[in-house]
Amino acid sequence: MATHRVSHEPAYVLHRYDWSESSLILEVFTRHHGRIALVAKGAKRPSSNFRPVLLPLQPLQVNYGGDAEIRTLKGAEWMGGHVMPTGEALLSGYYVNELLLRLLARDDAHEALFDAYAGVVQVLASEHAGAQAATQAAALRAFELLLLREVGLLPSLDAQTLTLEPLAAEERYSLVPEAGLRQAGDDEAALAGADWLALQAVLDDRAPFTATLREIAIMSAGGNSALRNQLRALLNYHCGVSTLRTRQMMRDLQAL
Repeated sequence: MATHRVSHEPAYVLHRYDWSESSLILEVFTRHHGRIALVAKGAKRPSSNFRPVLLPLQPLQVNYGGDAEIRTLKGAEWMGGHVMPTGEALLSGYYVNELLLRLLARDDAHEALFDAYAGVVQVLASEHAGAQAATQAAALRAFELLLLREVGLLPSLDAQTLTLEPLAAEERYSLVPEAGLRQAGDDEAALAGADWLALQAVLDDRAPFTATLREIAIMSAGGNSALRNQLRALLNYHCGVSTLRTRQMMRDLQAL
């Protein structure tokens, strides 16, 4: 049987594990082949060309081959464009990586989501965005929405999920894990129907990440955290955890 080979594939390293004394197992998000596992033989050796390249949140181009569940990395090249995020932006990048590891199946391509991931990483790595926490937060919310939609976990945001009734612009609605979008009670985090309708429109834009980021930044200008809280609850529900590891790490560091 011929060995399957892939060359010049855009990719990002999501996570890495030690494998033997000198090698690594990588969880990699690729544009055309989705999330895959690769073994980087000898990557831990001081002389390895892989050593300075296989870092998270860095745009790469990889070559690999093999037909097993874990393929073999043949080559990797840093594509440049930005440096590693730092501080809270770095933790936010690890949070995005954790979401992908938990919610994406292996060998399932998501080209639009890959482009959104590249967009959020670029925002997190930007020096200007580093001084603008609101911009980073909007980018994270935009990516969360696009991820949920891409894996089929986000209901349509222009109608109530169970009744299919259209949203009233002035009424308040909540996005809840087991019931989708529904009319909100007085004690629930909620957004106006007009906001949900606007989000649905930008998600359908030709450049959904940029359009969604811009819309969320406008919505959040008044300090409304309702969208963040609802998306966090929905993501935790589908990830099967009460708090993601990276979120808990952020809380612990803030407590210090």
